[in-house]
Amino acid sequence: GIIASGFGQARRWSMYNRHFGLSRQPFSIAPNPRFLYMSPQHREALAHLVYGVRNRDGFVQLTGEVGTGKTTICRCLVERLPQGVEVALILNPRISALELVASLCDELKIPYPKDTTSIKVLTDALNTYLLANHAAGRRTVLIIDEAQCLSAETLEQVRLLTNLETSNAKLLQIILVGQPELRELLARDDLRQLAQRITARFHLQPISRAETAAYIRHRLRLAGSDKAVFDERAIDLIHRLAKGVPRLINVLCDRAMLGAFAEGRHAIDPRIVRRAATEVLPMAGQDQARRSPRYLGKALTLLLGLGLVLGLGYYLSPPGGSPISGLTPVPLAEPVLPPSPPGRTGEAPALPPSPPASASIPSGPPAAAPAASETAESVDVMPEATPEPAMPAEPIPEPSLAEHLDTAGSTAAARAWAGLYRLWGYDSAAATDEQACAQAPSGGLSCLQGAGSWGLLRRFDRPAVLLLQADDGRTVAVVLLRIDGDRVAVEVDGEALWIPAGEIESRWYGAYRLLWKTPPSGNLVLRPGMRGAGVRWLRERVAKANYPADAATADPALYDESLKVAVEALQRAHGLVADGIAGAHTFIVLNNLVADPEIPYLVGAATAASE
Repeated sequence: GIIASGFGQARRWSMYNRHFGLSRQPFSIAPNPRFLYMSPQHREALAHLVYGVRNRDGFVQLTGEVGTGKTTICRCLVERLPQGVEVALILNPRISALELVASLCDELKIPYPKDTTSIKVLTDALNTYLLANHAAGRRTVLIIDEAQCLSAETLEQVRLLTNLETSNAKLLQIILVGQPELRELLARDDLRQLAQRITARFHLQPISRAETAAYIRHRLRLAGSDKAVFDERAIDLIHRLAKGVPRLINVLCDRAMLGAFAEGRHAIDPRIVRRAATEVLPMAGQDQARRSPRYLGKALTLLLGLGLVLGLGYYLSPPGGSPISGLTPVPLAEPVLPPSPPGRTGEAPALPPSPPASASIPSGPPAAAPAASETAESVDVMPEATPEPAMPAEPIPEPSLAEHLDTAGSTAAARAWAGLYRLWGYDSAAATDEQACAQAPSGGLSCLQGAGSWGLLRRFDRPAVLLLQADDGRTVAVVLLRIDGDRVAVEVDGEALWIPAGEIESRWYGAYRLLWKTPPSGNLVLRPGMRGAGVRWLRERVAKANYPADAATADPALYDESLKVAVEALQRAHGLVADGIAGAHTFIVLNNLVADPEIPYLVGAATAASE
């Protein structure tokens, strides 16, 4: 019966394809890289993955709603990898830590005792294999699909796999692919060590209406059709019903074409799409039922009730008042910013100057800040008398954040960096992340790029450049100026406004860039065994923060065991990885604890330090 059904299905698809002049089925839901429609965001997602592999980064994360094309992008990545890259793909993540390492060995065809229950035995075999690959100039990549299903224990084992490394390179690159729940999972405090190792993140959004039309034409063209099978009204309806999710677009288009074939029609209109939707989208059937006559009485009753309320509100409202008021702008006082450091001045606020029209945030993953001598367009940070960015006027006018993001131009990224530098008292004409980060050392600063949570930003307590998602799918760089309870002040394309924090969180997927003040010695990292002025400074700062090291130490410029213990205590108390190594996160917390007056704060040093 099953075989006969299969033959019947194949015969039906053959007739279906001949009817529309197709050489293959255009809307299969199988993740076929040949049919991948490379929208701008899909190209950017693929660029993130390729970047992570080529740069031997430990972790790369790709998330998106069900059906947005994550698996297809991964398969496209595998096809585009250069010679010398070996890929292990794990599709079933509901496995234990032991099973994960065993599955990885199986994928790479690494021999191991089949009856072993020791992760160490498996890891040793894997490490030997990876070292041999590295010596031969080969790279190894692990892709875990549906990674949101991994348990915390298994995720910790995944993190430990990145400890397999040489002195200058990771032996295994790991790509985590999953639904939005993966971001929530990695935001857990007990998984922060793994989250901090993720160097590139990308979240796939549903595609726009214009992209839906291009997507449908793209797949039909690859299947051999050069005709407009779907009219524009049908495409409008498909986009609305599928909500821009490619897999649902495939399902709807496939069923609509089958319905048109059954009627002997070669063009598809909204009627055919609507009928197809009732068969393959359960909610569409419910929506249609809600529009049926039996619901008409209830709808009319509700409308009459609403009209009565509106009329009564109008009658009772005072002259000139609005019957039903919307969101009321909250009057905001001008925020008090930290005093300007010596040699810098803070004049009356003004909007940032317009940067070059070509400026934009690079579409690839965050890159490490190059040295000034390596930057093609090195721009010095000039400690001139520069104003702080204008804060929102009172009251806050429309338009909304969404409208600001939609109308932001190509200069928004450069304006964001200019606004961030102005908070520190410097002018900057940087047009890219690389240029902006290369400038930082000239002002005694360093650039920190990464991804995290809202709580992490509050802990850092530094203004930051955030990447927000506009309704049209673009990523727009904005400056987060201030957090005040459940309101935040942001600067979008040079214009400052106050908005509810929830509006930011709904459009922010964790990517941030911020500036932090480096120690006077210029050290970006201080670790046990080091000696010098930077260690002396660290010892003094840790003591001021009430975590004093052993005062009887013979050499205050030596990073000894007592200082390591003090740094670990500080790190544990403030939610950092307690490894005794002072890096960017530790320095930021230290500067907060001593309320350094040369630093612009997001919340306020005392507030952030107490959280």
